[in-house]
Amino acid sequence: MISVLIPVYNYNISELVSEIHKQLSHTDYPFEILCFDDCSNNGDLQEINKTINTFSYSKYVILPENIGRSAIRNQLAKQAKYDWCLFLDADVMPKHNNFIERYLEAISEKTEIIYGGILYQENRVNDSSLLRWIYGNEREALPTEQRQKHKYVSFLTLSFLIHKSVFQKVSFNEDIPNLRHEDTLFSYNLKEQNIEIEHIENPVYHLGIENSETFLQKSLDSVEAINLFVKQDLLPSDYTKITKVYASIKNNRISKLLSAIYVKHENTFRKNLLGKKPSLKFFDLYRLTYYCYINSKK
Repeated sequence: MISVLIPVYNYNISELVSEIHKQLSHTDYPFEILCFDDCSNNGDLQEINKTINTFSYSKYVILPENIGRSAIRNQLAKQAKYDWCLFLDADVMPKHNNFIERYLEAISEKTEIIYGGILYQENRVNDSSLLRWIYGNEREALPTEQRQKHKYVSFLTLSFLIHKSVFQKVSFNEDIPNLRHEDTLFSYNLKEQNIEIEHIENPVYHLGIENSETFLQKSLDSVEAINLFVKQDLLPSDYTKITKVYASIKNNRISKLLSAIYVKHENTFRKNLLGKKPSLKFFDLYRLTYYCYINSKK
């Protein structure tokens, strides 16, 4: 009935698998839990995760080489033996003890993909990780009604249920660089194929909150990725907010001005974003000016 698919890289997933296995064991549905390790370089974590193989209908496999976020998800889907595939990122934990049942009960004859949403802890995190926590709470942890209004761009791949026949039509693009935004490209490909995404209230907590320095660098990687997708005609320029804004200004002096602002004020941006009171307005402007900057160098 259901294959739970978990890609992992340098992360302890034993507690997550234990919780998912417990919930599945309380149902009458046939299941399997497949965990593929993308050639982690942390042997201690691998040893901990090997305990997953002691759970019934569960398998933890270490890949011989690192293949990246897109390819590992495709490999998991190919190996899944059941029609319904529940993808979970390694650094999540279900909010509800009937998390599995909520997904399965939401399935109808028309269901193709279901996304349950994401949450972050309510208590303020350490200052060193504050930017990621604020961004997650403000931009990602959206209520179902709000996600449904923008059902494709609000879709994140850290927890979603998909029918295997749908995944055979639209899989993750393995030809793109392993930068970021593979989920954005995946959601656009779903939209192109008129595949319906259902949003329900069944969130997972995102536990793996990076420090602000790491998140900021990943954000710049994401800007480069989305820029590449537009240039290669993999995404239309109006699909995301940043590309839409840039498309409206790229042929006038504003883009040159914003590029110059990035060069002159990068350290000012970083001081705010890595500090104790990071501003998401600064974060948006930082990313937009960087987008203009990398395009000014062509």
